[in-house]
Amino acid sequence: MKLDILRRLNSARARREAAILVTDTGSGDERLVVEQSGFADDALRDELARRFRSGASGLGDGEAAGTFFTVYLPPPRFVLIGAVHISQALAPMARIAGFDLTIIDPRTAFATPDRLPDLALLAEWPDEALKRVPLDAFTAVAALTHDPKIDDEPLALALAARCFYVGALGSRKTHGRRLERPRARGVSDADLARIAAPIVLAIGAQSPAEIAVAILAQVIGALRTRGALTEQQAPKEAVA
Repeated sequence: MKLDILRRLNSARARREAAILVTDTGSGDERLVVEQSGFADDALRDELARRFRSGASGLGDGEAAGTFFTVYLPPPRFVLIGAVHISQALAPMARIAGFDLTIIDPRTAFATPDRLPDLALLAEWPDEALKRVPLDAFTAVAALTHDPKIDDEPLALALAARCFYVGALGSRKTHGRRLERPRARGVSDADLARIAAPIVLAIGAQSPAEIAVAILAQVIGALRTRGALTEQQAPKEAVA
């Protein structure tokens, strides 16, 4: 890898931006494509988009035949707002799935190491805690407390940061009331539509553990289809 390409790659990775090293296997020519810099005019844009979503490196085919794509994606983060029962089930599963997990809850009776052992647990108000846990396009945020004093601010921050997934627990009626508050503060309807609510994939989940599975499935679906809304991302089931 040429030094200038390596420098650009290291810079992109330090900024938690996705990048792909594109190598012509015949000539050995290399170039770097950084997702946030845009690639709409690239001749291989469809293959690049697919690989940015999947995170899979490999040899292309069709128009991309003879080209090897080495994909560098930032480690995905998952921020849970609320040290609730669902978080207790969701946290270990999310870690197994490869997410860098943080749980935030200012309620010290809930945010205890006994309830959530061996996890990054911040017993602080989310607006303060998130100053040390920056949100970005490779971060998912799920608000789980039902308390607007705790949930509203991180949801707004997640939308502003263009997090790949923003979800909130609650019924459709609760979510309707939730949307009134940021709308009054000037948040656009287009941004508010990005909130997955009612949260979870529609699998008939009932128990906290089942709801956790459904949330994680939806988050993984959003990660692997970034920029392309699918049925898996579209919430269909209310959770009270």
